[in-house]
Order: sequence, then C-alpha cells, then structure tokens
Amino acid sequence: MDKEDSRGMLAPSVRVYLPDPDKATGRAVIALPGGGYQGLAVFHEGFDWAPFFLERGIALVVLKYRMPQGNPSVPFIDVKAAFDLVKQHASEWRINLEDIGIMGSSAGGHLASTYATHTSGADRPAYQILLYPVITMDKTFTHAGSRKNLIGEDPSPELTSKYSNDKQVTGETPPAFVIFAADDKVVPPQNGFRYVEALQRNNVPVTFLLYPAGGHGFGYRESYSYHSLFLSELSKWLEGLRE
Repeated sequence: MDKEDSRGMLAPSVRVYLPDPDKATGRAVIALPGGGYQGLAVFHEGFDWAPFFLERGIALVVLKYRMPQGNPSVPFIDVKAAFDLVKQHASEWRINLEDIGIMGSSAGGHLASTYATHTSGADRPAYQILLYPVITMDKTFTHAGSRKNLIGEDPSPELTSKYSNDKQVTGETPPAFVIFAADDKVVPPQNGFRYVEALQRNNVPVTFLLYPAGGHGFGYRESYSYHSLFLSELSKWLEGLRE
C-alpha cells in the first residue's frame, strides 16, 4: 500500500497471520505500522514481522488504520475495532483473551501507546512493544508531521496534553518494551526517555533499549546493524512476560 492509498482508505483492514496449531501459545500481537499519520509502512513495520512471531507461536494481526486528517479519534477507533475483531475470533484462532498485546512503530508507536494509556479494563492490551515511538505532542521534541496530522496546526493545550502519552501513564498501564537508536533524527529518543520515566514512576515494568546507531525506521529490516541482537532481546522479553 502506498501513502496515497493509505490516506484515502474509507475503512480499516487487517491481515491475520496464525501460527501452526501445534506451536500456538494463545498470544497475539496487533501491529500498527508508522508513517507520520499520513501513510503506512506496512511491510518492514508490519507484514515482515510475521515469521518472527509465528515461529514463537504468536499470532500477528497487522492493522491498516485510517489516517486522522484532523480527527485524532479515527485511528484510535480502528485499533479498538481490531481488538474487538480478534476477541470475537479468539476461540477460532486459539487466542487467549488476556494475552493480546499491541505493537507500534514511529507514529504507529504513538497510536499504540495512546491505546495502551487511554483504555481500561478488558479493552487494555496485555503489553506494548514500541519501536522508535512518537510519544509526546510537545512541539519542542515531537515529530512535527505526526503532531500536525493528528491534532492540527495549533492544538489547544488540553489536546496537546491528552495525546502526550507520557502524561497519561498510570499504574494500570501495561508492561512495555521500547527501542530507539541514539542517532534518530526524526523522532528524538527523548520521546522514549520521557515515556520510560513515566512508566518507572508508576511502577510499570519496562525494558528500554537504546542502540548507538540505526537512525529511524529500521523496523524488521535485516540491514539494521543490531537486527539480530534486537530480535534476541525482544524474544527474551516476550518469554519473560509469562513468568
């Protein structure tokens, strides 16, 4: 899907990858690709992750969410619909209702962290995996394009605060895995620092990886220098969730 197509979507859609029944753990991940809230990088931040999760018995659901175009509730509604769909098919797809997590990259990481911090009870994901996520709407170090596309050119202080997800963390926020490259010039690692600090203040388990290089948008690309190490750390973290 190219950016023009993703902007013009009239409805969200999902692509579902299910593990071999003999390997299925009951766990599922709903993945939200990034693209600055104006497009979707559905391959290296979505579909390309399927082998990694399937090998571990984890179902992967890649969501093509609609762009906000000034209405920040639109992509959030699409994520809620994706979670509801997975829950409706949980028995058929061998998924544990209490083991459905969320994963997001860049602007998709903002959407994932929004969903993780703005939901409660049965709607809340079991865990969150955030790759170089936009977290804050503070214009001093947010991603300007994501901010503009989500909440407009001149948002109110209230709207800015609402979508600055470091300000929305509570003790009920799900455990998080967060990764950045130190040389990311698109989404400053300060986004990650601020979110991790908020999680720590609220005693929420968090793993934070800051690799020295890699820039922005490495996703599942094997060309990323720390690709193997990153996947190993993520795999161990996923295993640890069961302990």
